[in-house]
Amino acid sequence: MGVYMDKLNIITIDGPAGSGKSTLGRMLAEHLGYLYFDTGVMYRAVTWIALLRRVAIDDEVQISHLAEQIRIDVRLPSKEDGRRYDVAVNGEDVTWDIRRPEVDACVSVVSAYPLVRRTLGEKQRQIGMRGNVVMVGRDIGTVILPEADLKIYLDASVEERARRRYLELIQRGESVGLEAILASMRERDRIDSTRKVAPLRQAKDAIVVNTDGFGIPQVFEYLIKLVEQQSD
Repeated sequence: MGVYMDKLNIITIDGPAGSGKSTLGRMLAEHLGYLYFDTGVMYRAVTWIALLRRVAIDDEVQISHLAEQIRIDVRLPSKEDGRRYDVAVNGEDVTWDIRRPEVDACVSVVSAYPLVRRTLGEKQRQIGMRGNVVMVGRDIGTVILPEADLKIYLDASVEERARRRYLELIQRGESVGLEAILASMRERDRIDSTRKVAPLRQAKDAIVVNTDGFGIPQVFEYLIKLVEQQSD
């Protein structure tokens, strides 16, 4: 592990929804002893504080102002309660608060505001530049940390990603239709790829890993090999 730390201080994993980047990013970070940073937690933190302070979620000006004012930090987990990292807002632990259902219902609106994205992008970069991090998102290698030591772009066909999501929801006991999930994922891809601020796209120097037909263990093994190769 120490060998990697000298040469691969910052690793980014980008890709569309359902490509496996969160699961694989977490596994890779744990293997290396790095911070696993899913940048979506920052949007959740802003959403949670907005709900606490009774700021209207559709008030773009006030939500954007809130994102600028609060201090958000993400660090290695300090408790063994199932958390993958600590998330703090103004010094207060909100790691589990940001996972509440009311946050789930509102975070997509908050994350679409351009000024919120720019503001949180700066905060994400500050944390990433500390090093020893695996940062996961949609614009990390292109916008947030273009100087990352290793950039990975995880991809899979929309049909494969929808199938994975369908199986995941079925296992949870939820009643869902595959066609509805596929349509929703196609729309999510369209929004992510065409938004004006930091659209989803692979960095020119990213290593593209297509996960179609491969399980998580197989892809994880391949990512470890990439790390080893890049460290040589």
